[in-house]
Amino acid sequence: MAPKITGYKTHAWEDIRFPTSLSGDGTDAMNTDCDYSSAYVKLYTDSDLTGYGMTFTIGRGNDIVCKAIEELAKRLIGKDVEEIFANMGNTWDYLSSDSQLRWIGPEKGVIHIALGAVDNALWDMYARSRNKPLWKLVVDMTPEEIVNATAFRYITDAITREEALAMLKEKAATRAEREAKVRELGYPAYVTSAGWLGYSDEKVARLTREAVEAGFNHFKMKVGADRDSDLRRGKIIRSIIDDPQYLPPGLKPRDPNGPDLVGKNAGPTGSVLMIDANQVWDVPQAIEYVKSLAEIKPWFIEEPTAPDDILGHAAIRKALKPYDIGVATGEHAHNRMVFKQLLQAEAIDVCQIDSCRLAGVSEVLSVLLMAAKFGVPVCPHAGGVGLCEYVIHLSLIDYIAVSGTMERNVLEFVDHLHEHFLYPCSINKNGRYNVPSNAKEGYSIEMHESSIAEYEFPNGSYWKSVRGANTAA
Repeated sequence: MAPKITGYKTHAWEDIRFPTSLSGDGTDAMNTDCDYSSAYVKLYTDSDLTGYGMTFTIGRGNDIVCKAIEELAKRLIGKDVEEIFANMGNTWDYLSSDSQLRWIGPEKGVIHIALGAVDNALWDMYARSRNKPLWKLVVDMTPEEIVNATAFRYITDAITREEALAMLKEKAATRAEREAKVRELGYPAYVTSAGWLGYSDEKVARLTREAVEAGFNHFKMKVGADRDSDLRRGKIIRSIIDDPQYLPPGLKPRDPNGPDLVGKNAGPTGSVLMIDANQVWDVPQAIEYVKSLAEIKPWFIEEPTAPDDILGHAAIRKALKPYDIGVATGEHAHNRMVFKQLLQAEAIDVCQIDSCRLAGVSEVLSVLLMAAKFGVPVCPHAGGVGLCEYVIHLSLIDYIAVSGTMERNVLEFVDHLHEHFLYPCSINKNGRYNVPSNAKEGYSIEMHESSIAEYEFPNGSYWKSVRGANTAA
């Protein structure tokens, strides 16, 4: 008899917050006070099989998301896991269709990111039940199984099930070649850790040098608070990434006009700079501000305006095209329909999915398929807590099974908080993600119990010590 889901653990005990606001990690023009947080859920069965999932927030409100996770997880109690796994697309539809819970979305906001945590936990459980990492579970599926696992409602005017099936079948015969290649080389990454707004110029320079030495050649910095400061910091980063003396010993400059770099405003060493405004501007302001940063030659401006302003992004992209600066967004695109419209309106050059802003793997698959059809590279948002662990799986699925290319794709890497996970992501000497390969890790999001005990809010040992210190003061 297949296991049945018997319970979940979330709510107060799984509201996990890390005090990153103390170090300036995560600071940008919009988000100036970030305590990276995880609304974390464990799904239990009547066997040893467990699924782990989370969604990401930046502190206050994490408890609200935990409550929404609890309401969604209740819908799974008593369900046969093999029936759930047999058609994950139907399972996703079931979880998103509670009319009373849907009313407080629909398919956006707190209830939607909570669904991301629950759906991801189910996928984690599914992968663990098959003794495979999540990405391997999916790329070993037949094209028909992947289509059945995908959320298609409201997007069939952009891509039909039949079109998706044909795309997947076309790539199926060569999956093994791509899997072997990425296992050998790793998946291309870019680094944001040097570019936070809260860092001093000295720290920016030091972290940029360290990133170059680590093999990275794509770098992102935050902008939007002060134009003069942005130009100064951009020039500091450019002065390092464009200078061959900082390259690791034995590494030659990359060809800026090679197929992986052409059109990215790469400098003489083949290094690329991206900028990110985190939604801080109105549309006209975004256009003028980014024009004024053209001398630091960014590949793209990320989140230049409100994340669901499709026509605004299209206007910005059109205005910046003569400056060879592209537009990227998606970190806060709250569902597949926003991505559908961004792609249909030709509003973006780069598609930036988020592993738990979208409501789990089934909705991510729909966006990967649409982006592949429209020929837009997927460069996922990561960082935060747990997001890097999640998204390497999604990029591997995209490369091996969906788009078939990683030539122009880069996956965000931020070197924060990985030590709290049993199966942390890692970067090789060439600045690329290593492929997750432990058969037990599922979706790689299981946390150490010691980390939960320390950073659970408000009763973890760290937060108790803070309250004690404040009381003593």
